Amino acid sequence: MDTVGSHGSNDFGELGYGPRLEQLLAPLHRGFLAVNRWCTVPAIKAGLGPLFATPLTGSMMVLRTTGRQSGRTRDAPLGYAIHDGAVWCVAGFGRSTHWFRNIESDPHVQVILPRGAFSGIAEEVTDREAWLAGFRLVIGSLGIIGRMAVPGALEASDAFVFERWHTLPVVRIRATGVGGGPSDPGGLAWLPVLAVEAVAVAGVVHWLRHHR
Repeated sequence: MDTVGSHGSNDFGELGYGPRLEQLLAPLHRGFLAVNRWCTVPAIKAGLGPLFATPLTGSMMVLRTTGRQSGRTRDAPLGYAIHDGAVWCVAGFGRSTHWFRNIESDPHVQVILPRGAFSGIAEEVTDREAWLAGFRLVIGSLGIIGRMAVPGALEASDAFVFERWHTLPVVRIRATGVGGGPSDPGGLAWLPVLAVEAVAVAGVVHWLRHHR
């Protein structure tokens, strides 16, 4: 990761977000790591991915990579788009993004979508036209928050979009095999269902006790 001194305002370099937002990238990054670890990733893995598909936040997947130093499995929730038989995503913290650095070391990944999963090969998109198409697809799928972070990305000219945000890597993931989703055998989609059933049973028991 680059040092603060080399870029002045943050540890991630100039990513096209504008000076105010880029000054907040470090605390935002720490906050995202905490929320993702304890909330977003467990929820999606438990089968609650469809609940994250809203006009405000867009749709979320879990990208599972292998840690470049630890060799351990690492999970990252990401906004995504599906296009031309592949899943597309953007490294929102630039080339310092942890999961992006992991796939540079080992491109073999697993993807957990709201209603399915697969194993695949991740690759950085280096062709300019493909980058532009993929970037706009992902930003368009990120909901209101995504559009606020990169205003004008869907309407501006190709030249403007590429010049301002080309430091954000676009990644394309092509499927190589079938993975296990939260609703498949061994998955965790039964957990929220069981929780609802437990609440319902408790309510019935409580009603019966007071209406005999």
